[in-house]
Parts: sequence; structure tokens; C-alpha cells
Amino acid sequence: MLVLSLNCGSSSVKYRLYDWDRKATLTTGVVERVTIGDSLCTHEVPGREPVKIEHDCPDHREAIKLVLEVLQHPDYGVISDLSTISAVGHRVVHGGERFAKSVMITEEVIAAFKKLYDLAPLHNPPNVLGIEAAQELIPAVPHVAIMDTAWHQTMPSHAYIYALPYEWYERYGIRRYGFHGTSLLYVAKRAAVLLEKDPFECNLVTCHIGNGVSLNAVKNGVSYDTSMGFTPLEGMVMGTRAGDHDAAIDFYIMQKEARTPKEMNSILNKRSGILGITGKYTDRRDVVEAARRGEKRAELAIEIESYRIKKYIGAYTFALGRIDAIVFTAGVGELSDTIRAKSLDGLHHLGIRYDEEKNRLARTRHAELEITGQGSKVRIFVIPTDEERVFAEDVVALVEGKYDIHTNFTYRFQSPDYTNTLRNLEFAKECQENPRLFDIMAPVARKAFLKEAERNEELRRLVAKIPTRR
Repeated sequence: MLVLSLNCGSSSVKYRLYDWDRKATLTTGVVERVTIGDSLCTHEVPGREPVKIEHDCPDHREAIKLVLEVLQHPDYGVISDLSTISAVGHRVVHGGERFAKSVMITEEVIAAFKKLYDLAPLHNPPNVLGIEAAQELIPAVPHVAIMDTAWHQTMPSHAYIYALPYEWYERYGIRRYGFHGTSLLYVAKRAAVLLEKDPFECNLVTCHIGNGVSLNAVKNGVSYDTSMGFTPLEGMVMGTRAGDHDAAIDFYIMQKEARTPKEMNSILNKRSGILGITGKYTDRRDVVEAARRGEKRAELAIEIESYRIKKYIGAYTFALGRIDAIVFTAGVGELSDTIRAKSLDGLHHLGIRYDEEKNRLARTRHAELEITGQGSKVRIFVIPTDEERVFAEDVVALVEGKYDIHTNFTYRFQSPDYTNTLRNLEFAKECQENPRLFDIMAPVARKAFLKEAERNEELRRLVAKIPTRR
């Protein structure tokens, strides 16, 4: 069974084709500058050089049409024709209160997404455009919606209701929804595997830190509270989003500078956060490097972001009563030892201690690592997220009639023996350059890695070249 995943943003279409039976990613790619002009498709197939295709895409239909043409291309495609695709999974950012799990897409479901346009004006419209275009171009297969908000529908009302006039919730649906749910679900389930515990006995603080940032309190295996709110603007300091701040500031500046609500919304979402503090950076690698050069505003941005993360870790620890593990994921969480260290420093009084050397080494997107320090009562993991894996499993289970809400459904990646072959191959190559990486793999992950090496000749050859494994 081949599953095509589509993620349609306002000006982009990301895609992935996954072979469910072989457990292999056939290709990934992205079409950028959709609706803008000078559109470009970057198409990647494992083991081959990336291919770039220039093709103007004035709308999402044309972009998805391009993706389908690329998948079938005689030179760099991976399938002979579209009939080989069994199902399509679509990312939908906002599912409101109606959807607590992935669903088959019907006209009624699309109508529900359209009613949520006001809640997610930048995301749901292109998501729906992508769904409608794909249904037109590939009409004979099931289409499935996977929603960012679904994971958080377990939050109790005292965590999601704001201290605002209650009728705003009743009339307009104003409440905390939370986002990044697919990523947070994946790392929560994997953390339970690494802890060797029943997922519904685990209390976690999961930290999805990328350009967008979500912290999630997981109580007994379900989302209990999360830092993003009615929109993705609330919570952490992010690449360009302000996160938590006094709302009166917005009105003050609107009055002082004669800003419209639309202009202020743009400033808070696109010109604030790390960019607002530094004036020029959003990528944390650039910020860390600038701080090393002595740029004071870069230093300040790191301190502000890390302090906010630390506050939320502390707050969620007390809200949950106890925590079994802290998990870092997404681009910054997986790669920035600086942000992780500064977010964890000083939490020893909560029983949270990290190993400085392990944290410094933990920079990969291909393996699950553990950076727990000696004497720590809380384990600390770095888990590369895999939203596309959740997409594929939800789609296949729905098509086969076996799917349910995650509290009644077990994912294949919840097995202790689960591995990602492509990631394992890349990690083995990284370990040849830095063999100490292998030593900080989480024990359960290392065992599964070595078990796969016994049956995978290519991986076995790579592992044999790791200095510590000779």
C-alpha cells in the first residue's frame, strides 16, 4: 500500500510517498512559492541527488498536479502511474472541538473545516484547497484528514477555558486548542517505549522547539495542558512569534503608531520573537553563532527563550505532580545543545539533572538519545519527531477499518522493536565520524538498532565501521 501525505501551507505543498508494506519512504519533497511566482519543486529520493524543477504554480491545484507529475516522471519519479497510490493523508491545522482523531474526508468534513476559517485563517484555507485539488486529481482513493489540534482534545476545561466572558467561548469557540499535536503524539508514545512503561502511566513534559514552539504537559498518556492557545501565537518565544506578553501592549502600540488590527497581528506573528529581539535572526544556529561573537541581542534572545521554556517546564512539573521524563524534539530541540542546556540549568531542585557532555554530543535527527544526568529523578530524552509516520499509520488504519482515538489504538511505532531504517543508516554514518553518539542512544532504541543491523546487510556494514563497534 502506497500512502501519499500532503501538507498544504499558504504558499507551499510538502509531500511524502510511503510504502507501507516495505516500511520505506520512497520520496519526499516540497513545492515552494505557490501563488507567488517562480515556483520551485525540490524532489528527494533516498540514495539519489535531489532534483529541482521550476514550474509556475499560481494555485494549489497546479502545485499538486506538479507533485503527481513528478512522482510519475520517467527519469526521477518513483511510481509508474497514479493507480499505485492507495490513499492520501492531508494535514489540517485546525479541527476545532469536533475532531479528536483523524477522519475520512467527506463533504461534511470539508464543510466543518471551512467553518473554522476564522480560527485558522492562514492555515485552514490552503489545507482545504489542497484537499479539494487532490480529490479532483486522484478521485478514486480515500482521503484522510490528520489534525494538529486533535491530540489536545483530552485537555480538561480548566486548562482550555480562558478567564474571559464565557459567552465568547459559547458564541465564537474562543478557548485553548493547542497545536503541533501530531508531533507531540509521536514523541509521547515513543517516550513511553523508551521508559519501558505503559503509555497511560506516563507523565511527561514534551518540548517541540522549532521555528514554532509548543510545550505539552502529558498526564497519564494524554494531553493535559499545552502552551499554544487559541492560535499558535501564545506561549513560548518563537522564531517570529511573540508568545506570552501583556495584551495591553498591543493596544498601546496600536494607539501610539496608528496600527490596524491586521498590522498588529502581522507584527506579533511575523516580526516578533527571536527576530524581534535580534532584529535579523530567526534560525537558532545563527543566533548561537552571533552570541559567540559577542552580539548582545543574540545573547539576550537565547536567555529569554530558554527562560520561558524553563518556566513552563517548572509549571508543568508542578501541575502534573510528578514527571517521568522531559522530551526535546523538532529542529531546535533535536540539535541545539545550547537551548536545551539553558532550559534545564537550575532545575536540580525538581530532581531534573542533565549530563553536560551527553547534551553537548546530542546533535542528530536520526536517533533517540538520552542525556539524563547522574542522580536525576527525571529522565531526559532527545527524540526526533516523525509526523509523517503518524500520518501513514492513521491513513492505513482508517482504510482498513482498524483506527480509533489514540487511547484505544496502538501504533506500530509503539513496539520496542520499531526502527526507522533510513534514519538508522544515516545515524550509523554519523557514528563513524562521532562514535560517542552511539553510546548515548537510549537503551531501548540501541537494542532495536542493533537487532535491525543483524538482518539488514547495509546497516550491518556501516555499524562494523563505527570505531567503538570493531
